[in-house]
Amino acid sequence: MKLWGGRFRKETDTLVDDFNESISIDGCMYQEDIRGSKAHARMLGDCGIISKEDSEKIIVGLEEIRQDVEAGKIEFTKENEDVHMNIESILTQRIGDAGKRLHTARSRNDQCAVDTRLFIRREIGEVIEETLEFLQVLKDLAAQHQKTVMPGYTHLQRAQPISFAQHLLAYAAMFQRDVTRLEECRERMNYSPLGSCALAGTTYPIDRWQTAKELEFKAPCSNTMDGVSDRDYLIELLSDLSIEIMHLSRFSEEVILWTSSEFKFVELDDGYSTGSSIMPQKKNSDVAELIRGKTGRVYGDLMAMLTVMKGIPLAYNKDMQEDKEPVIDALTTVKMCLPVFAGMLRTMKPLPENMRRAANEGFINATDCADYLTKRGVPFRDAYKTVGNLVHYCLEIGKTLEELSLEELKQIHPLFGEDVYEALDITNCMELRSSYGGPAVSETSRQISELERFLAERGW
Repeated sequence: MKLWGGRFRKETDTLVDDFNESISIDGCMYQEDIRGSKAHARMLGDCGIISKEDSEKIIVGLEEIRQDVEAGKIEFTKENEDVHMNIESILTQRIGDAGKRLHTARSRNDQCAVDTRLFIRREIGEVIEETLEFLQVLKDLAAQHQKTVMPGYTHLQRAQPISFAQHLLAYAAMFQRDVTRLEECRERMNYSPLGSCALAGTTYPIDRWQTAKELEFKAPCSNTMDGVSDRDYLIELLSDLSIEIMHLSRFSEEVILWTSSEFKFVELDDGYSTGSSIMPQKKNSDVAELIRGKTGRVYGDLMAMLTVMKGIPLAYNKDMQEDKEPVIDALTTVKMCLPVFAGMLRTMKPLPENMRRAANEGFINATDCADYLTKRGVPFRDAYKTVGNLVHYCLEIGKTLEELSLEELKQIHPLFGEDVYEALDITNCMELRSSYGGPAVSETSRQISELERFLAERGW
């Protein structure tokens, strides 16, 4: 007989048992369920709702169950539907009537809600730690390549000279935002629904502040209906994870381009590459491609959760059982992608000569040439048009701007002088971009220092 089966006179159909169970999904929350139940039992005893003796029996029994689960001595069953009823059923079998008193002043609604919040809080911490480790890899790589010149791109066309460090630090800025978003999500959801019961609280003299404190929440949820029906924090988390894996996907696309023969800016380590079953020359960036593919999976998890919640009236509805699978899937996916991407970056070999060769092509110093004239009093729009004519001339004769003679330059505009070649030097073009946030070594050094401080504040 089910724990909720008092008013029923017939066992549920096995098809319904299979359809209704969630233990295959929420079994991973056994630690959180036991922790929440121990706090609830202690509070019941302290408030005189059950005896201290029964309270202690429950707490000891729950701890023994936790140890047995981790030792592989307990196997959960779908007949007991979910992790909550599995643990309560085992507890009652072991300690008798005291176990039946655990559910006093509690519903599966608030029990499930508190378990989920405890689980998500822990999982967010793990994603943050993996992201910080990823940032450490980016920082170390950027520090090694502050003087490695490469072309920056807009519209995937060579645009202006930057450093490889500047490019890496742009991604570091994204992942720092990911960390702060996750931290804010964890802070915002850190309120306890325990004691909300089914939806309307309870007539028992419970102390919700006691359980909230023991479970390290900031406070109890202030409205019991919201306490059992809120899943905003899951949607927020899925949104944060979608943004983070989108950043990984963008970075993956760059790596895929950089490893191609057309770019050849980096070479991946053999340990992070795969081959072809038919073409022996191939070395594929499958890690980056698979991360790019898994991004759609996390997006789907977010859309699934939004769709589940879009039409649910207050308070709890069975639809909400569908909350855990997409969240666990998204967490698992992102936690798998971060370390493998970090390993790929840590072991890849940048090819500075190829980056520099690409930077020397494509007229990415054209803006610097226009700035040269502007600093000599030519209005920028006139200077822009002049350099446009120069580029057209270079394309016709097959030269770069810096390969033009001073005589050729002066034929286009008389204000060109010998010092123009210093202005056109690609390294100078990069290094002179020392405005705040730019690619000059002085600025990438500042960005690296700020990243070091960000990491240090979080124990890295």
